[in-house]
Amino acid sequence: MNKSDRSGDTPKRKLLIRALVFLATFALVLGAVAAVAYRDKLNLDSARRWLTYRRVRTDGAGLAEPFTHGGGDRLGIACLDRGYLLASTAGARCYAANGTELSSQVVQMERPVLSAGSRSGAVYDAGGQTVYQFSTSGDPFVYTCDGVLSARVNAGGWLTVTSLQSHYRGSVTVLNADHRPVMALNYSSVFVSDAILSPDAKTVAVIAVGQNDGAFGSSLLLYSTSKEEPFARIDLAGLTVLDLDFDASGLWLLCDTALVTVSADGKTRCDYEYDPAFLKGYSLGGDGFAVLLLGRYRAGAARDGVTGGHDGVEIARNTLKRQILSLSAAGRYAALLSGRDLVVCTSDLTEYSVLGDPQGARVACVCGDGSTLLANSQEAWLYIPD
Repeated sequence: MNKSDRSGDTPKRKLLIRALVFLATFALVLGAVAAVAYRDKLNLDSARRWLTYRRVRTDGAGLAEPFTHGGGDRLGIACLDRGYLLASTAGARCYAANGTELSSQVVQMERPVLSAGSRSGAVYDAGGQTVYQFSTSGDPFVYTCDGVLSARVNAGGWLTVTSLQSHYRGSVTVLNADHRPVMALNYSSVFVSDAILSPDAKTVAVIAVGQNDGAFGSSLLLYSTSKEEPFARIDLAGLTVLDLDFDASGLWLLCDTALVTVSADGKTRCDYEYDPAFLKGYSLGGDGFAVLLLGRYRAGAARDGVTGGHDGVEIARNTLKRQILSLSAAGRYAALLSGRDLVVCTSDLTEYSVLGDPQGARVACVCGDGSTLLANSQEAWLYIPD
C-alpha cells in the first residue's frame, strides 16, 4: 500500500518540480529584461529614497509639502545627510528632512557664501570675521578670524578656513571634526586665495598668487596635514582659479578658461579648455564628473550643457532648450532647473526624471540619491522621483 502510493506520487512530484523550475527561470528572464529596459530607474538610489522618504507624503508629481525658510536675497541651499542648510543675506538656518528648523544664525550678510559636505556645511560673509559650521546634530560651531576669504568642510566634517591675518598675506587653518586646530599655514611672500582639504583629511590644497618676473601668476600647493612644507607645486600660469573641489580621485580647479584636474599626489594634471566659449554656470559636486554651462558669447544665456571627467575628456554635451536658473550635481546626478521644468539627469546627461512644473522655484540642489530640494524666496520643498 505504502509502496504503491509512493510510486504513484513520483510523476506528480516531477511535474511540480518542473513547473517550479520553469517559473523560476521565467522570473529571472523577466527580471533581466526589466533591468535592461529600466536600468536608469532600477538602482540602489530608488531603494535609498524609499527607505528615507517612505513616511513623507507627496503629491502625484512627487512633491512634498513645502516648509517656510528665513527668506533673504542671494539664497543658497545644500543637502546634508539628514537635512538641509539654507543661507542668504538674512542669515543661515539648518532644517531636518521634514522641514523642522534645528538651528539658526540670524545675522545680516552682504555676500553670503555656503559650502557643504555630506555631514555639515559652512556659512560665512565673504570678507567678514565669522564662520558658522552647521550640522543636523546640534548648535552651529562659530569660528572667528580677521577676514574670511574661504571656508570649506570635507566629508568628515573637518573645516578649512582661508583668511587674512595680521602681518601675513594669507593664512590657512585646518580644524578637525572636534573643532581643534591641527594645522596652520601662514604666508608672507605670496597671497592665498583659497584652500581645501581632501575627503580623507590627509592632503591640503592651497591656491597661492605670487609675482614672477613682474607678472602675477597662480600656483597650486599640496601639503600633507602632518607637515608644513608642500610636497608638490603646480604652476597654473595665467589661469584664474574661481572654485575648488576635492573628491576621491583628486582635485577639481575651475578656472576662467579651463577646468583643471590634478591627482591627489600632484603627479597627474589634465586640462579641459572651453575657451573660446564662455563659462555661464557650473557644479563640481558630482562623483567623478563636473557640469559646465557654456555660452557662445560673453553676454546672454548658456547654449550647451557639458559634463567632463578627471581625465580631462568630455563625457557628454547637450544643447540646452531653456535658460537654466539653477544647476546642481551630487552623486551620479545633475539637476538643471528652468522656469518651466526641472530635469534630473545622470553624468552622461541622460534624463533620469523630469518635473514638469517646478512651482516657481528659483534654486535647486540635488541630493546624492537623486531627490532634489527646490526653493523660492519664502519656501522650500522636496522633489522625490518615482
